[in-house]
Amino acid sequence: MITDNLCSSIGSLTNASKIARALSSSTGKKTDSETVSSYIKHLSDSFLFHEAKRYDVKGKRYFQYPSKFYCADIGLRNARLNFRQQEDSHIMENIIFNELLIRDYQVDVGMVDASAKTAEGRWSHSNLEVDFVVNKGMERYYIQCALIMDNEEKERQEKRPLLALPDNFKKIIITQSLRAPWIDEDGFLRIGLLDFLIDESILHR
Repeated sequence: MITDNLCSSIGSLTNASKIARALSSSTGKKTDSETVSSYIKHLSDSFLFHEAKRYDVKGKRYFQYPSKFYCADIGLRNARLNFRQQEDSHIMENIIFNELLIRDYQVDVGMVDASAKTAEGRWSHSNLEVDFVVNKGMERYYIQCALIMDNEEKERQEKRPLLALPDNFKKIIITQSLRAPWIDEDGFLRIGLLDFLIDESILHR
C-alpha cells in the first residue's frame, strides 16, 4: 500500500507521517511513521522512486520534510495503479524529472518567499513553489512545468514563483506546446516538452 500511495502522489508533497496516517485510516490498524520511512528508503534504494527535497532558494537551506517522490518508471507506475489516475500534468512533471536525472543534474523542489500588496494596501507573504531547481557544477536552472498556459491567469500563476527568485540564473517554462523554443517578454526560455526530451542541449540556449 505504501507503493500505491507513492505512485498516486507523484508531483505532490508528502512524508512518512502523512502516509502512515492514510494507512491507519484505510486499514483501521495503527501504522508507525518510522516503519513507513524505512519502507520508503528500501523503495528508493531499489531505484523504484527518487526523492526531490525542498530547497529554500533565498535561505539556501533544505527542509527536512515534506518532499516529493517520483517514479523511476512511469510505465510501471501506471501498471501498478491499473492505469487509473492518468493525471497528465503530474505524469509530465515526473517525465521531466527523470530526464533531468538522466542528464546528470541534481534536482530539488524550490521554495521562495514572495511579498505582494493586497487590495487593501497591506503586505502579504506567501511561500511559492518552483517545480525544479536544477544544478550541475556551476550550472543552475529554475524550471516550471505546465501542461498548458492558455490564459493570462495561468501565465501569472506559473510565472509568479520565477519572478520572485532573487538571482539571475536562467528561468525556464516547459509546456506541451509544439511551438519552437523562444524567449518571452519576462526573459524566460519557453520550451515544448518534445523539444526538451529530444534535444539534450536545449537548456543552454
